[in-house]
Amino acid sequence: MREVQFFYDPISPYAHLAFAALPGALMGHSVVVRYRPVLFAALLKAHGQLGPAEIPAKRDWTYRQVQWHAHANGIRLDLPAAHPFNPLPLLRLGLSTAVPDQPGDTSRYVTELLFQHVWHGGADAADPDRLSALQAQLQDHMAQRERPWVEPDSEAVKQALRANTDEALALGLFGVPAMVVDDRVFWGFDALPMLKAWLANDAWFDSGAWEAAANTAVGVQRR
Repeated sequence: MREVQFFYDPISPYAHLAFAALPGALMGHSVVVRYRPVLFAALLKAHGQLGPAEIPAKRDWTYRQVQWHAHANGIRLDLPAAHPFNPLPLLRLGLSTAVPDQPGDTSRYVTELLFQHVWHGGADAADPDRLSALQAQLQDHMAQRERPWVEPDSEAVKQALRANTDEALALGLFGVPAMVVDDRVFWGFDALPMLKAWLANDAWFDSGAWEAAANTAVGVQRR
């Protein structure tokens, strides 16, 4: 069985869209998915980039485009009251539910709750009362499963998030969502058809085009 790693940060509307559409892309293939939360801002900083919502000329378009993608694909997406926001509390809440043998993973159920917290209802994702309510829901979930709850501000949780983010950087990831399978990186919501084709052994991947892309010479660099 092949493993797909889904690297995400719930701050990203494209990650929300990809999460919702992922089951369809994987249909018919024998795969296991690992959901790996990372700090998107750390990826941006490492590569000297700004997020789409941090570029004034790109911000409004980004929100329009993700709403269109949601409409076209039948995915619910309500813009939150404020964006961007600090996603650290959400990321740490998610990793508080990780099990000991996979300390850097969240289940699909937990991952869905994180995305819904941000992208359903149009509320403030950073509101302390809402975060407290989500924590209570997650603690109850863990209690029902008879699994230990690890405090979100514990060093174990912080280290798990750092480890995930460091691993993402080591893999060459520069944004979210990013799907990694068979050592190949598929970035973005619009990469799902490409991921599906890879899993289906599409002949394009034997054409040399994938490798040729990395060998294209740099003609000029801006200073």
